[in-house]
Amino acid sequence: MRAGPDSGRNLYLRTMYNLPYFKDGEPDLQAFMEAHPFAFLIGCAGQRAVATQVPLLVEKRGDQIVLEGHLMRRQDHHLAFAQNPEVLVVFTGPHTYVSATWYDDPHQASTWNYMSVHARGTITFLQEEELRELLQKQSLHFEGGRTDSSTVYRNLPGEYTDRLIGAITGFSIAVREIDHVFKLSQNRNAPSYHSVMGHLGAQPGPGREIADQMARRAAHLYPGWQPPATGAASQDGQQP
Repeated sequence: MRAGPDSGRNLYLRTMYNLPYFKDGEPDLQAFMEAHPFAFLIGCAGQRAVATQVPLLVEKRGDQIVLEGHLMRRQDHHLAFAQNPEVLVVFTGPHTYVSATWYDDPHQASTWNYMSVHARGTITFLQEEELRELLQKQSLHFEGGRTDSSTVYRNLPGEYTDRLIGAITGFSIAVREIDHVFKLSQNRNAPSYHSVMGHLGAQPGPGREIADQMARRAAHLYPGWQPPATGAASQDGQQP
């Protein structure tokens, strides 16, 4: 959707796995980005693509979503964004393998369930004082608001922070477009969906996280569904 103040209507990107059943109706994409702030920053200078992973602050300023972070100076990513300020930011959530043996018809390809948000915008590099303010805000945020933490920017020795400021550059990204794919087996029939959810729920880590996300959507996707009696035939599913 368009996230800038110049438009009151939604404009969805067409660059992702753009299938309607892998979209939530009104997702809180800002909350997803805040929960998964270690994002891929992707750009292009000439014919060379560059990518780096950085922790980002996500803020809403009026109708505008703004992403802030910092990079090392004079590295490939810094030089590329200085040449071409257009940037794609990819926020990834939990992901896991899904075996087709869990479907009511197991004779088909297996797949992968995952959650991802893509944001596009223009990167702007910050002045030194803005960078210092960002480092204070960012360090305080990731330290959980503990103002007495020794690693919060304003608690660090001045000699150290002066060297740090010379080695990095801060940036701000005004998000212009945003889209998501939450691929959670929504294209399966009810028996297969619940079977996948059950198998993943028995796993540790990402599998269980995906199962939890599926459980939140199950009643909406399959209202009133109950497991069939033993031996009952299941309904045909959709294509994978």
